[in-house]
Amino acid sequence: MKLLITGGAGFIGSNFILYMLEHHPDYDIINLDKLTYAGNLENLASAGGNPHYSFIRGDIADAKLVDAILDGGVDAVINFAAESHVDRSILEPAAFIKTNVLGTQLLLDRAREKHVGRFIQISTDEVYGSLGATGKFTETTCLHPNSPYSASKASADMIAQAYFETFSMPVMITRTSNNYGPYQFPEKFLPLAVTNLLEDRPVPVYGDGLNVRDWIFVMDNAEAIDLVLHKGKEGEVYNIGAGEERTNKAFIESVLHLMGKPASLITSVKDRPGHDRRYAIDPSKIMDRLGWKPRTVLDRGLQTTIDWYTVNRTWWKRIKSGEYLEYYEKNYAVKGLKGY
Repeated sequence: MKLLITGGAGFIGSNFILYMLEHHPDYDIINLDKLTYAGNLENLASAGGNPHYSFIRGDIADAKLVDAILDGGVDAVINFAAESHVDRSILEPAAFIKTNVLGTQLLLDRAREKHVGRFIQISTDEVYGSLGATGKFTETTCLHPNSPYSASKASADMIAQAYFETFSMPVMITRTSNNYGPYQFPEKFLPLAVTNLLEDRPVPVYGDGLNVRDWIFVMDNAEAIDLVLHKGKEGEVYNIGAGEERTNKAFIESVLHLMGKPASLITSVKDRPGHDRRYAIDPSKIMDRLGWKPRTVLDRGLQTTIDWYTVNRTWWKRIKSGEYLEYYEKNYAVKGLKGY
């Protein structure tokens, strides 16, 4: 099988490529990535020299480039390419619309014209909006996005579903809860916390810290996407979650405990606009129909992730300088958080 994986230099995309190279060593994988701030080819250093892996730098909105790649024959497209950080979407919504909506639409068009056999749109539980204290998101939950990021992803999902209904295009959508693990860009909640704590710096937590998220180890998500690729039904949506709900405060307290750091390093910052209160995924469908289940309990996954960032200091220290520092200080401009 020959796969075009877009956005494969990002966090989830690069982990998925590493997973596929290990579990399907005879598959040919093309990684198309624009290499924006969160794309990092160091994530895939171990794939260097593998004759079944190739990288192309480019934009999914570049029609000529996408055509040239698909003309070489591709069995499936898996679209991870996205601007993905909520805080950045609040600061600069236009970039999210361009990549997440228009880029996805162009990629769908070209894949349809080239008769690609499968198209998997990688999405997020954030398209569903915010839950109350009870209940979980199912695949039939109405979409109610509350940030420019989640609205752009919901738009892309609806376009993908429209291509299935209108053109009988073999589209499937995965919506996953909060991923964590190695190679995650350190503006995100967990790697920001871990890397700050490794330097005994404060950890910013929005508002009262009681927002609830459902956490899944990235390689468990990779396995689920692999199953959707091979066994998923065209036109279907599959929710992927591990049932590991935690408040942000409890989540960070677990990290502090595992790292032996004091609670005094938690620093409350002003809550962001439109901050969803709770997410929780019901993964019953993918478990019942495709036989998937999460393998990694949260504490073990957190320890694995902490160990990775501890060993790979050079990787994240290069990132937490320059452009990242400028963004960090602008977004978390509170006493005690500046100055690396």
